[in-house]
Amino acid sequence: MLINVAEKRKSGFFLALFATVFAVAVIILGAFTRLADAGLGCPDWPVCYGHILWPMNADDVATANASFPDTPVEHDKTWPEQVHRILASSLGLFCIALVVTAWRQRKYDPNKLIPFNLPLLLLAMVILQGMFGRWTVTLKLWPQVVTAHLLGGFATLALLWLLTLRLNNYRWTVAPAAAQAMQSLKPILIIVLLLIIAQITLGGWTSTNYAALACPDFPKCQTVWLPNMDFKTGFNIGQHIGPNYLGGIMDSAARTAIHFSHRIGAIVVTLSVAYLLWRLFRLAMPETRRWAFTLLAVLLLQLTLGISNVVWSLPLPVAVAHNAVGAMLLLTMVGLLHRFYTATVKLPAK
Repeated sequence: MLINVAEKRKSGFFLALFATVFAVAVIILGAFTRLADAGLGCPDWPVCYGHILWPMNADDVATANASFPDTPVEHDKTWPEQVHRILASSLGLFCIALVVTAWRQRKYDPNKLIPFNLPLLLLAMVILQGMFGRWTVTLKLWPQVVTAHLLGGFATLALLWLLTLRLNNYRWTVAPAAAQAMQSLKPILIIVLLLIIAQITLGGWTSTNYAALACPDFPKCQTVWLPNMDFKTGFNIGQHIGPNYLGGIMDSAARTAIHFSHRIGAIVVTLSVAYLLWRLFRLAMPETRRWAFTLLAVLLLQLTLGISNVVWSLPLPVAVAHNAVGAMLLLTMVGLLHRFYTATVKLPAK
């Protein structure tokens, strides 16, 4: 038996919810910027060719081209990069507001039920993300930094979602037998979450090293099941910096190793999620079934998008959607873990 308990929402809930939605938009635009090869659309930071926005009229473009002769203005790349920067900076304002809100509520919250450390961590993450954004430009799309920037964005989104869930103050109350069954599922939930994070990392490494089309066919790779691969070079995280990683510098065998690993990771995640779904359905609880159906739908959509990227040679809308649904898969697992770890046991009536 499972009962949903929704107590009074804590102060800052709607602010955290809006910030979470805003972070999704930032991640989607960031994916668009990266996949459209606009990561160096503005060669300087934090301005763009010396402008708060970007050079628009002919005179400004001529001046910009004279100042940056190696990177002439490309309008289809300048605006995504600078708009992404502006939105990411705005997300920092939301995090400051969340910290202020939590601080102001502490005097009305003697039991410290309103999270304060989490908003502080979020603010630190956004500041770090700003630095990664700067290094992305100054280090010319160095894959290590770009991948870290992507992971930082996903981590920020996940933390915002966790804060939203905590401020919503909504939990399950379950019977003792159900609580015992749920307890045995917690390690599996953590393992699946870690596997999904590892797969997101592999996806980021695939994208930042321009390895998404290293295997142009499916389900085989380069018409064979085991193509020539160079894992040592493909996963050499100590590679030198520069001069410019736009378009990638690895050879075919190294990129194939990265792409192939991402495919294997997809199989591992699919099998682990399938096992988790089976366990969730066995609980025979309406709420866990709904979460299971949601997780299944997100996983199937993600697999479809991943295959479509290969079959259709990485169309930009599909590639961006693949990033967005990857974020949704992460948020689904975070939400499920929150429900399991905040569930309380319903005491028998006296």
